[in-house]
Amino acid sequence: MMRTIEVSIVILILAVAFISATFFAVLPSPRQVSSLSLGQLAFTTLQVLDTGQALAETVFKNPSDPTWTDFEIALSACLPPNIVYNLTVYDLIQTGNTLTYSKFHSITNSEGGLGTDSESSSYLVTSTNVTFTVTPEKISGTLYILNCSDANGWWITGYTSQSLATDLQSLLSPYFNTTVMVQNTTDLGHLLNGTEISGASSENVSNAVIINTFGEAVPIPSAYADMYSQNSYAEYCYELGKRVYQYNWTWVSIVGYPLYYVSNTVKLASSDNNWGIYGMVRVGSGGLNSFLRGLDVENYPSYSFDGSWITGSPGVVYFSAEASYYSNYYGMYPSPYQTATRALPSSIQATYHTTATAIVFNPVSNYYAAATFKHDSSGAFTAIGLTRTPDIRITALSLLMYYRPTIYKSEFSLTAGERPTQRLVVLHLSQQGGS
Repeated sequence: MMRTIEVSIVILILAVAFISATFFAVLPSPRQVSSLSLGQLAFTTLQVLDTGQALAETVFKNPSDPTWTDFEIALSACLPPNIVYNLTVYDLIQTGNTLTYSKFHSITNSEGGLGTDSESSSYLVTSTNVTFTVTPEKISGTLYILNCSDANGWWITGYTSQSLATDLQSLLSPYFNTTVMVQNTTDLGHLLNGTEISGASSENVSNAVIINTFGEAVPIPSAYADMYSQNSYAEYCYELGKRVYQYNWTWVSIVGYPLYYVSNTVKLASSDNNWGIYGMVRVGSGGLNSFLRGLDVENYPSYSFDGSWITGSPGVVYFSAEASYYSNYYGMYPSPYQTATRALPSSIQATYHTTATAIVFNPVSNYYAAATFKHDSSGAFTAIGLTRTPDIRITALSLLMYYRPTIYKSEFSLTAGERPTQRLVVLHLSQQGGS
């Protein structure tokens, strides 16, 4: 009986405490419980108006221009009916190192002001008559792109070497003073012999970049095909490596296992690569090994032919921090993760006196899916060991990461009397209704 009385007293005390707390508590208004973010609304409204060009076209007009009336209608349509606003436009005036803001014009739908609970957002608007220029620094040396009409490519599924060459020319030629398309294997032979082929005064064989767009195949001039028997085309690859060293070239392989085939659709017309592609002869993995020995100026006859497979298949690889930065810097956006099945091993750095630089993808299990191997003395080798189909944006990004040309961004200057190029727009918002 006593325990029942005690429980009843406790319940009574708790009930009195709850009623008292409810009576004296000051509850927030419904607007405060579920408040509207006026600052975010203001910024979103300015973005919407700028997307439709209404903002940029209006804020540079004279305040008496009828465009402002249309703009006020558009602004009101973007806001809820219980929102009042004040929009102010400022001129930006630069005097020496001092930047000042001068009020240009203001519009509002509230005669009594917005009150203390208003929030604002600002937005910098550029005049529609301003054009910005992007001028890249020029890389010293000539860009040669293999575009040989008398050769076939391999592991470039979905493309032709010629279409890849055209796209690479479009991507990279702005960064070079001179770009030369190597139109046939005869011209390639002249180039390998140190002879300029375009006739342009700015062409220079030394310190050039040569991009092989034929994937795992490499074009071979007829004279070099005659020089070596089918069983020793690896020696042609060795000679290519020697030329890279001799002329301080950067040789670029865009996809797959480099130098796995040689191709000349005239001289090797009756030969095929066992997959039905005629004008192509399989060299095998020894082509890459021989090229690297040539780059390292080892004496070819001093070693037996090495046909061991040296690339690895690390699978999915991801952009390095450096690649992410330069992808944004140069405005080139290939997928930041790719699949690599022909990645070069880290060991070639010690074996052939090279250093891996401009590393596009983080190495996996000591394999580099896309990097430039710079020889300690002369020449460099950029190898993109990704699986087919080739993404030439990776090739372009690799070269830009290696040479790092500066991008100069500037604004065309306006003639005297033209309107200013930038104005600051500040939008204040407040909410009407009971508190």
